[in-house]
Amino acid sequence: MSVSDSYRTFVLEQLGRAAQRLRSKSMFGGVGVYSGDHFFALIDNDTLFFKVDDTNRHDFMAAKMKAWSPFEDGKEMKGYYELPAELLEDPDELRPWVEKAIAVAAKKKKKKTLAKRKKR
Repeated sequence: MSVSDSYRTFVLEQLGRAAQRLRSKSMFGGVGVYSGDHFFALIDNDTLFFKVDDTNRHDFMAAKMKAWSPFEDGKEMKGYYELPAELLEDPDELRPWVEKAIAVAAKKKKKKTLAKRKKR
């Protein structure tokens, strides 16, 4: 995983036009992207990936985008898909993709919080 400073800056500026309370965090050579407390995207090798589940995965597959593959063996992590690069140039086109990814992240966070409470 690696991310150039220029790509990180570009992505965060563009996402900032479509999401609120945006922040990023360096992690394992890549970058995690948050809206508030919701980890909805990651940047790896100067490529942006959004969090997906059954509610938005079809959008990425219809656009013929690939799942994130962080390991040398090429195994895909189906929880994140590459965002079509042209969307970064148009905040109106980007916004629904961002909103869906944030909703997926919020849903996953809620499930984890409920599971932790049940264990207590």
